[in-house]
Amino acid sequence: MINIRQELEVAKRASKIAAALLIDNKDNINKILSNEGRDVKLKADIESEKVIKEYLLANSNFPILAEESGANQDLGNSFWVVDPLDGTSNYSRDFPICCISIALIHENEITLGVINDFNRGSLYEGSIDSKAKLNGADIFVSSIDDKSKATLATGLPAKGNFNKESMSELSNELVSWKKVRMIGSAAMSCAYVASGQFDQYQEKGIFLWDIAAGLSIIKAAGGNYTFKSYPEDQFKLDVVANNNCL
Repeated sequence: MINIRQELEVAKRASKIAAALLIDNKDNINKILSNEGRDVKLKADIESEKVIKEYLLANSNFPILAEESGANQDLGNSFWVVDPLDGTSNYSRDFPICCISIALIHENEITLGVINDFNRGSLYEGSIDSKAKLNGADIFVSSIDDKSKATLATGLPAKGNFNKESMSELSNELVSWKKVRMIGSAAMSCAYVASGQFDQYQEKGIFLWDIAAGLSIIKAAGGNYTFKSYPEDQFKLDVVANNNCL
């Protein structure tokens, strides 16, 4: 058995350390390291991941899967999942929708998640042992049960499929919703589902580190999710997460 509440506090503290770095040192770390295709990587991604990993390694015993550096050792079925800066392009252009996302998978189950929306000082959390919270106050998913009245959050992932067939399928899906939002951060999209501002998040070809924490928080807020992995990459996923009414 693990102490989930203790590990949740570790994740929250790690996110706060990284948040301070991303805010206080933005002038120095908002530097592009690579800008290929639809993906952009900043020095900020690397520096944030470094301080998160250092804290997790010093205060917890699980291996780490991180977006920039991959797995630090054999993961087994219990490991941290870290996205040090979800919404990198937004961060780079001072569009204030980006966050730090940290989750713990234990025995192949997403057991806890933390999303730090550092631009707003908003800390989302949830676990299998605790309710979803925003800065300590309980949050809940919406109760909307009709797509024609609901808001969908989605995106076009950097390594997604943009052929004519896929885009036509996406277009047909989008028109069935009342509103559609693409905010450039899968983790924040999930946080907004958990807090009832959006009703469903779905995306094809997204990665585990983008959405693991968000899925945990959605579940803790009363929602539900499903996903399937790609045969060629177990960490690449098709995801649907919603308020459990749609």
